Amino acid sequence: MGYNKKLVLLLSLSVLSIVLFVFWDIGEYWDYALPRRLEKAWAIVMTGAAIATSTVIFQTITNNRILTPSLIGFDSLYVLLQTAIVFFLGGGTLVMMNNQFHFLLSVGLMVVFALLLFLFIFKREGKNIYFLLLIGIILGTFFSSISDFLQVLIDPNEFLIVQDAMFASFNNTNTELLLLGGVLLLCATLYLLRYAKYLDVLSLGKEEAVNLGVDYDGVVKRLLGIIAVYVAVATALVGPITFLGLIVANVAHEVFKTYRHNYLIPGAIFVSIFSLLTGQWFVEHIFTFSTTISVIINFIGGIYFIYLLIKENDAW
Repeated sequence: MGYNKKLVLLLSLSVLSIVLFVFWDIGEYWDYALPRRLEKAWAIVMTGAAIATSTVIFQTITNNRILTPSLIGFDSLYVLLQTAIVFFLGGGTLVMMNNQFHFLLSVGLMVVFALLLFLFIFKREGKNIYFLLLIGIILGTFFSSISDFLQVLIDPNEFLIVQDAMFASFNNTNTELLLLGGVLLLCATLYLLRYAKYLDVLSLGKEEAVNLGVDYDGVVKRLLGIIAVYVAVATALVGPITFLGLIVANVAHEVFKTYRHNYLIPGAIFVSIFSLLTGQWFVEHIFTFSTTISVIINFIGGIYFIYLLIKENDAW
């Protein structure tokens, strides 16, 4: 099957999953349920597209299909922010805080953290992306440790508020946040289009890219900034979903078996949308909201991650 046919098939599955998710067992009060399901579906599409795109680009830069942007510490920083607000200001502050302000605060801090990290790394000659990953992993562990320490100290009732922020959920999406997040993602995507032409070359490695005339450090800095916006918006919108990017990016690679990003990125987006919608359908209709989408995704993703590690080890 050709690449275009595979892409059309994945697109069809995504559209079908959206239709089924929106209209499945909608009941007689469809005028109430339909707008809310459409909002939830739009949040899933935005989140899935952002995570899939950022992961494919990140794996291209690092030339490693096991790494994801969450390794830099975005998820840990988001949880630390929510925990710090509850610890220092009380659980009521997080609950009563203006949604738009909270969203922009979360996005802004994560993007500033990423940009400072990137500037710190790339201003030093001889430092590469793997040094960035090492620093990111260390900081992510540091943020997680602080979060755990603060969570032990806070009131058990307020810990429940923090716990809600630790797991991704599409059940309480806000229309204003969807619009704001959509604008940020649109701006990042338009900026990405200027540098998308370099992705195929970057997949060859740094030396080959430089030999072909690519300003490697400059392009990588800008792409990492775009990744920061994508991941920050997705995480601030619904919460951390650690293994989603790992799953969808690798599935796209397995389906298309090509380096061409005009197939890999859309393919990963469609797989991501289908996976999230299917997972959310199971959360609502099979598990009756007794769990969250991130638990399902992380369970499957953890198993898939182990499989990838074993596969890479056998290849060596």
